Amino acid sequence: MFSFRNLFILPLLFLISCGGSSSEPGLEGNDVGAAESTTTEFVDPTGISIDEQTSRYSRFMSNDSLSAGRQNAITRAVEMASPAVVNITVKEVVQSRRSLFEEEFFRFFMNGYDIPREYTSIGTGFIISQDGFVVTNQHVVGTSPNSVNIALTNGKVYEAVVVGSDELTDIALLKVQSEDRFPFLEFSHSEDLYVGEWAIALGNTFGLFEDGQPTVTVGVISATNRDFRPDPNNPRVYTDMIQTDAAINRGNSGGPLLNSQGRVIGINTFIYTGGTGQGFVGLGFAIPSARIEMILSQILDSGGVRFGFDTGMVTTSMTDQLVYRYRLPLVQGLFVTEINRSGPAFEAGIMPGDIILKFGDERVVSQIHGDAILRQYSTGDSLQVELLRNGARYEAVMLLREKASEPEQGALEQ
Repeated sequence: MFSFRNLFILPLLFLISCGGSSSEPGLEGNDVGAAESTTTEFVDPTGISIDEQTSRYSRFMSNDSLSAGRQNAITRAVEMASPAVVNITVKEVVQSRRSLFEEEFFRFFMNGYDIPREYTSIGTGFIISQDGFVVTNQHVVGTSPNSVNIALTNGKVYEAVVVGSDELTDIALLKVQSEDRFPFLEFSHSEDLYVGEWAIALGNTFGLFEDGQPTVTVGVISATNRDFRPDPNNPRVYTDMIQTDAAINRGNSGGPLLNSQGRVIGINTFIYTGGTGQGFVGLGFAIPSARIEMILSQILDSGGVRFGFDTGMVTTSMTDQLVYRYRLPLVQGLFVTEINRSGPAFEAGIMPGDIILKFGDERVVSQIHGDAILRQYSTGDSLQVELLRNGARYEAVMLLREKASEPEQGALEQ
């Protein structure tokens, strides 16, 4: 389309082209004014100079710029943490019951009904020290593994041994059998978590780690301090758990749950399906780093988790039988059956027949739950106990001290 604008630009272009014999118009000699006119007069209908458009396009199409724009706190955390995440393969021999069809054959030839069978299971772990200490869930390695192999993201596979484990808290510590130096992860303070902040789960989901890459899922911290026992028949008690909606599936057990700084805030341990059996539904739980570090320190000190103190009393879970036999109130707690006269419980005024309702601020549900709570205390700590006696509530304070090598004979019994 013809316009007056075209009439204006054509004479101007002619004048610029006749400015000298240089092949580049407007750049002859030291004619700065001519150079300035060149960069400002070539405009498109949008009013943006050609040079400016070219510069913008170059910046947009730069690979470095694109890569930098795609990076964020999550990608940096994953890049930093992935080399320290490992695949764990465990082989364990289990005595298995034979079928009815096999029974007569093995009874005659092998003089028995059970045969050992080797099972292979997989899980995830992460390295916490340069010399190859690895943390995972106790249920990943089991009670008596025959062999444990650790595979890194670089494809190298190492043998490992179980340094110690605790079934109650579901934590195990392994040691890689090598003098190599390994990448490792650091713990963050799980007490400082914000509900709603990023949570990153890494693990060997469904055994896909074989290609050398852990599976990464991202969500948020949905809640903290969840006390949850997934199965009444399971001896494990999970307290102060971190809840996240970062997807956790089979094979993720033992893997790290990271914050956006790439530090470990928990161990991915189990999911809650609401009885649907449909897999992950947005409710995953991780053991908090504070509990992990506490348990690991005890394992390193003694090879296991044991009370370093003596409460001086024997207790048992409240049951219907106890309630009917001793005409007790129907409450959850621990029934005190014995008291050592030289122990902290006796000195605190606790008596046989008392029902312990709380250790500290935590309500006691059962014996194993009470043991889990006591794991948080150390020798020299003061333990506040809330108890029920003859329908009235009392409070007592026990000073936890080292267990006596030879406890005094004689106990008060109900």
